[in-house]
Amino acid sequence: MIKGRVENKRKRSKENNSRLNFIMTIIFLLSLVLIGRLFDLQVMKHDYYVAMASDQHDVYSKLIPNRGRIFFQDNSNKSDVKLYPVATNKDFALVYAVPSMIENPGDAAEKLYQVFDQASIEKSVDNLLNSDDIFKATSTNVTAEQWKIQEEYKKIKRETEINARKAVVIDEYLKKLSKKDDPYEPLKPKVDDDKLKQLTDLNIKGIKYTMQSHRYYPEGTIGSQMLGFVGKSGDVEEGRYGLEGFFDDELKGKMGSVKTERAADGKQIIVNNREYDQPRDGSDLILTINRSIEYTVCAKLAEATKKHGASGGSAIMMEPKTGAIIAMCSWPDYDPNNYTDIKNLSVYNNPAIYDDYEPGSVFKAITIAAGIDKGVITPDSLYTDTGQIMIEGWHKPIGNSDYKTHGAWGVVDMTKVLEQSLNTGSYYVMTKVGPKNFADYVKKFGFGEKTGIEMETEAQGDIRNLLTNKIKPIEAATASFGQGITTTPLQMISAYAAIANGGILMKPYVVDEIVSADGVHQKTQPKQLGRVISERAALLVSSMLVKVVESGHSKHAAVEGYYVAGKTGTAQVADRKNGGYLEGNTIHTFIGFAPASDAKFVMLLKMDDPKDAVYAESTVVPLFKDIANFVLDYYQIPKQR
Repeated sequence: MIKGRVENKRKRSKENNSRLNFIMTIIFLLSLVLIGRLFDLQVMKHDYYVAMASDQHDVYSKLIPNRGRIFFQDNSNKSDVKLYPVATNKDFALVYAVPSMIENPGDAAEKLYQVFDQASIEKSVDNLLNSDDIFKATSTNVTAEQWKIQEEYKKIKRETEINARKAVVIDEYLKKLSKKDDPYEPLKPKVDDDKLKQLTDLNIKGIKYTMQSHRYYPEGTIGSQMLGFVGKSGDVEEGRYGLEGFFDDELKGKMGSVKTERAADGKQIIVNNREYDQPRDGSDLILTINRSIEYTVCAKLAEATKKHGASGGSAIMMEPKTGAIIAMCSWPDYDPNNYTDIKNLSVYNNPAIYDDYEPGSVFKAITIAAGIDKGVITPDSLYTDTGQIMIEGWHKPIGNSDYKTHGAWGVVDMTKVLEQSLNTGSYYVMTKVGPKNFADYVKKFGFGEKTGIEMETEAQGDIRNLLTNKIKPIEAATASFGQGITTTPLQMISAYAAIANGGILMKPYVVDEIVSADGVHQKTQPKQLGRVISERAALLVSSMLVKVVESGHSKHAAVEGYYVAGKTGTAQVADRKNGGYLEGNTIHTFIGFAPASDAKFVMLLKMDDPKDAVYAESTVVPLFKDIANFVLDYYQIPKQR
């Protein structure tokens, strides 16, 4: 019996030990799992959970700097220069909807249409109908009954077109306003104060707004292609085209940041050791552009191009002694405040620096300047004009533009070559200079290379015909009177400015000063690119150009009381697809400076394909006189004669 009890006790002890070992094993395994988990959390994923905690507690905010402004100046009085912002920053409203709060989407859509779309749609339809040939008849060339029927038809068509466009707009609003589970639907960005007041007066429930800063151009279309605009690339704003694009880094400044902590209730905790990187505002640009002259030039250019039915036009005014641009604009232009409205993106380019073209007879002054500087001709040198000539390697004669109506001019001097714009005379001078020397002068005047002006999309022109080891006779001949080579308007005016400046070529520039956010002024200093022709040659060519205005094709450029120098050019337009020239398509150019003996300004005016005039003397020449009158009076320059 005692032996049985001992056996039972041993058996129970063994079972207890097995249970204990099992429990210890479980505890050991759980400990290993726990230690492994802690190692994973605290070591392997340490950075991850620190970042997660930081996301929950830390607040990292970008601090956006103010974009630098761009200014025109009014410097008629050197002691009191006034600055006018032409690119600045302004708060606009972003109008949005909270669809869940909209009680009547149809009524809200109707009111939004009235505020934002009605006026523009009605104006667009009216412009469309007014340009329709059907409605161009007037009450003077149709019967009263026909006039009444036409007006009634026009009224019906207007109403139908407006209603069709309105329906599309209303439908777009309804799609957004009817999303009942959507807490936010943007409706209109960049809403100005007037539109915002109209909207708030209607008190539409569920329509709200928030203020945001945007780039703003107070002068609208004035100088738009020179300025460029600020657009968005994703969420980032960046300058595009013109000065906004070229100086984007300087204008946008440097982004800043601040790091704070967030409490459990979501409020930010400002602590002493927060990380703070102060933003640096962008620099301001003060341009050489004179606001009064710019406005006048742009307005008169637009008026003249429309009057003559031209497809476009450009104007540049430069100070010849410094290279400073006083005015620059083109037509058609655009409003950089609403740059997204433009369908033809080529309008963004600045034709004054981007469009290269065969300049035509304005280039003859360059050829004459080369001849006088080289010493192979004088203003009084004679040659015999036969009206047209044959060139080696070319299958037909090259003639003067007036050969069919006037014939040969006979024995004439070099001044007459410019006065009557004789192609044969330019060719004669080029042969006296020599093709290689002539090509060297063309390069020295700056053709074939970008001027380096501070704007995007500048072209360099094309004078490759003159850069070969053996220049073809026909290519040297046509280049002498501005064909077969291309230049930009800026290159042409720079070359004339060199003549007006005693033979010294200046680098054109449009930024007078860059002013940093901390007030440091970086002033642009005029830069001489080199002497192109002698001072004597420049004086003689200037005198010849005065004779062109006094007695030649540029008489309508004369300004009473002043000596004005200038030259016209009526150029054919190259057909770049098929070769040759476009039939009946011309480009008119006039370049002049005044007063001729001490030029305050040199101005280029260019008009593309005017429809009502054959020659530049009827289009850009009288436009020059109109603007020059204003400028000479503006600067209060005493009369000379």
